[in-house]
Amino acid sequence: MQEFNFPYQHTIVAKLPENMQQLIKAAEQAADKAYAPYSNFKVGAAVLLDDQTVMTGANQENASFPAGICAERAVLGNFDMNSGKKVLAIAVAYKAKTEDHRPLSPCGICRQTILEVQLHQKQTIAIYMCAPDGQVVMVEDARYLLPFYFSNEFLPAEDF
Repeated sequence: MQEFNFPYQHTIVAKLPENMQQLIKAAEQAADKAYAPYSNFKVGAAVLLDDQTVMTGANQENASFPAGICAERAVLGNFDMNSGKKVLAIAVAYKAKTEDHRPLSPCGICRQTILEVQLHQKQTIAIYMCAPDGQVVMVEDARYLLPFYFSNEFLPAEDF
């Protein structure tokens, strides 16, 4: 049987470079803006662009649960993929009334969305997955979280 292994870093916010600490703080602040009346699970995401701009987004729940949107897709949905700018990193943070304080990993749809941006810009995106207690898990490439991903390579060339 084959295995898939990938590098990751498990650290704390205080040990990261200042710009990544600020990115995580922006994600934490974005979580305060989440609309999560049903789960009370508030998620914020922040992206760092190559011109040092930081954009944020928060999850938005809906009584019809599939109609909600995750924080990662909220922020990336506002990013202009045709601007020529590139996403260098995304931080995901959460606030919830739970005893479990593990770093939060993007869901499958968000992983695919982050990967789509990465493939479009032809540059990797570092993903910082944060916990309320300051723990951080970081991967340097979205493909590490979605090893058997779907991409435009599967689509006939004339379709895009």
